Formats: sequence, C-alpha cells, structure tokens
Amino acid sequence: MSAKTQTLPRITKIIYGSGDLGFSLTLTIVAAYFAIFLTDVVGVQASTAALAIFLGRTWDYFNDPILGYLSDRTRTRWGRRRPFLLFGALPFAIAFVLLFLRPPFVSSLALALYYAFVYILFDTAATLVYMPYFALTPELTDSYDERTSLTSYRMFYSILGSLIAFTVPLMIIGAFAPESAPRVALMAVIFGGVSAIPLLLVFFFTRERPEFQRLEQPNLRQSLKAAAKNKPFVFGAVIFLLTWVSMDILQAMLLFFLKYVVQREAQADLIMASIFVTAIFALPFWTWLSRKMNKRLAYAAGVGFWAVVQVALISLNADSPLALVLGLCILGGFGVGGAHVLPWSMLPDAIEWDEWQTGQRHEGMFYSLVTLAQKVASSIAIPLALLVLDATGYIPNSTVQPDSALLGIRLVIGPLPALLLIIGIIFAVRYPLSREEHARVVRELEERRAAAKKDGDAHA
Repeated sequence: MSAKTQTLPRITKIIYGSGDLGFSLTLTIVAAYFAIFLTDVVGVQASTAALAIFLGRTWDYFNDPILGYLSDRTRTRWGRRRPFLLFGALPFAIAFVLLFLRPPFVSSLALALYYAFVYILFDTAATLVYMPYFALTPELTDSYDERTSLTSYRMFYSILGSLIAFTVPLMIIGAFAPESAPRVALMAVIFGGVSAIPLLLVFFFTRERPEFQRLEQPNLRQSLKAAAKNKPFVFGAVIFLLTWVSMDILQAMLLFFLKYVVQREAQADLIMASIFVTAIFALPFWTWLSRKMNKRLAYAAGVGFWAVVQVALISLNADSPLALVLGLCILGGFGVGGAHVLPWSMLPDAIEWDEWQTGQRHEGMFYSLVTLAQKVASSIAIPLALLVLDATGYIPNSTVQPDSALLGIRLVIGPLPALLLIIGIIFAVRYPLSREEHARVVRELEERRAAAKKDGDAHA
C-alpha cells in the first residue's frame, strides 16, 4: 500500500482484525480461569497459585524485549512480522493446552513448579506471535483516523473473543471442582486449536509496506534510548499499562466475585456476556467519538465511566437481583469498549513521532516494551490480589467463604481497578500528541521518504 493511500480496504481490516481473536480467546481464558482452575480444580492454596503465576510471568521481563528486537531486525521475502505468525501458530496452541492439564503430582511445590514452567512456555509462544502481530498496525497505515478504525476492527474480534471465552468454556467445564479436570483439558484442546487459525489467515492475506524493510535498523541500546526520549510513547505506554492491568485484575477476579459474593456462578456466562456484548456494540461509538475529538479526551470519557461502575460493583451481594447485576455489567461494558480501542490506537502515532525525531522505526521494540510493562505490573498485581484473598481467609472450592474473604474479593474487584483507571485518565488528559501535530509529523515524513527515494533513484 502506498504511503499516500489513507484508506485501507475493508477486507484488510477484517482479516487483520481477526488475528486478535486467537489472542483474546487464549489470554482471556488464562486471565479469567487459570487462577480459579489452580485453586478449585487442582486444589492448591491461593498463595501457591500466586507463586506459580508470579514465577511464570517473571520470564516476560526478558522475553518481550528480546522478541521485539528480533522482530524489528528480521528480513525475509515475507516481511519482518508475518513469518513469526506462520511458524509460531502451532507452538502457541500446544503451550496453551499444557497450561490446563492436571499433572499427577501431589506436592504443592511440584505443582507450582510445573505450572510456572508451562506458563513460561505459553508466554514465550504467545509473545512469538502477538508481538509481531501488534507491530503490524503502524506498518499497514500511517493515518491517524485509519489506525483508530483498524484498531476498532481488531478490538471487535478481541471483545468477541472475550465474549466467547467468558461463556463457552463455562458451558464445557460446568462448575470449577476437582472432578472437572477432564472437561477443562477438553476445553483447552478446542480453544488452542481454534486460536491458531486466525494467525495463519493474517499471514496469508496481509502485506507489510516494503519501505520499512529498507530502513536502517537500530541496535538494542538505540531502541531503548529512543523509547525513553519519546514523550508520546511514554505517556501512551503508561495509559495502556494502567488500563490493561485493571482489565487483568478484573478478569482474574470476576469469577471469584460472581461465585462467592453475588453467588451467581450458574449465571456467570450470561453476566459476562452482558459486559462484552455491550462492549462490541459500543465500539462504533468510541471510533466516532475519537474522530470528533482527540483520542485522549475520548479515553478520559470512556474510562472515567468504567471506573465509576467498578466502584458501584462493591455494593452488590447475594441478595442483589439479577437485573441489577446485569444492569451494572452492561454499563461497565460500555466503558470497556472504549478501553479496548483507544489505548491501542494511541501507540502507533508515537512511532511516527519517533521516526520523525530519529530517522528510524522501532515498532517491535516499542510494542514489546509496552506489553512488558503491562506484564510486569500484572505479574505483581494478580498474585497480590490472590495473596489478598489468602490473607483474608479464602478457602479453595468452599461453598461458604468467611466475611473477611468476601471483603477481600470486593476490594480487588472494585476500588483497586478504579484507582488505576483514574490515574490513567490523568495521563491521558496530558497526552502530548494531538491529531493536528500527528498530521504535521506524517506530512513531513512523507516528504522525507519521497526525497530519499528520489535521491536513491538518482544514484542508481
């Protein structure tokens, strides 16, 4: 696609967006069910589950920057990013299945080490495919508004994947109890296989812009230095980090909240569906709003609305009518739609600002640093949430939890995510790259590229 072409074909948006379905399915299942699978199916203490998750996610501290750097420097006839999708799809599916098998171990330490090890395998395989996939966004279009549109297509599949992940697995598994282990394994095989297919479709039916392969590639030190000096990137990364850590905590704790606080595990699929169906229908609104105002203001509006709903959730209990639970979840889903689209659409704009400043592009490294920061925070926040449950007296797979444990669940489902979202709003309001500034940067880059091409042709 020419750099001057501002509108992507709809089929390109659809196929590229579909790639996020596999990530959304697997990562949502891990986020929503892995902790409760360890406590209520495998039978380990919440503190042991916290240890396994922390050890497994710590590997991402090294994994993400390495693979992002390799992605930036890869040169093949298929491009820089797409080969990772072709060769990484199958390992990604296999590693996901291993996460939800019940090994024949009795020792809590052995179980913790097993799940930490397979978590490392899964995160490595996932990073191998999603890091290059995310870095494709700025290489498909440099238009400020087209990136929001492209991200909206991707987020449609992301939210659709979350909707499926929060409903269909529960239909397969039933209740989370020790006797459900074979059904959990069956669920993992089904979703692991399905998740690999969209990645192959993206490989076969999208194309990278060839001019980016010709750019001089920076070394690792240059990439890290460029990221630290890129103010729009730093602000965008913080916004992304706070938003998705809130999402991670909510996903990890929501089933605990539904099972023990409002005591509606049987309706969990309906309740979760209400969030993500609403989020899907809200996507066009947030895309429209971001075109009417700067992305930062649209983000502040959407996430602020979501934060208010999170605080309201703590008022629910076992006597709350289903209609009230569903009503709050629908309202929350409206804000979740904005949280899915807007942080992702801000990040590619900072990459043009980087090229404008340095003459180089660091997409893989920038996306790896963003996801690394999010994973570092989540690797601490989610185990801490589990430790709060353990410290407040949570009893794995108990039909009745002490009041202190119910309070612990309320704290990590409501005030904690809301606080993180409010801090994200503060950074969004101060985000330094406006629509007008970005347009000026893109114009100057196009002039530079045209001049460089003309000069190259003259010397050929």
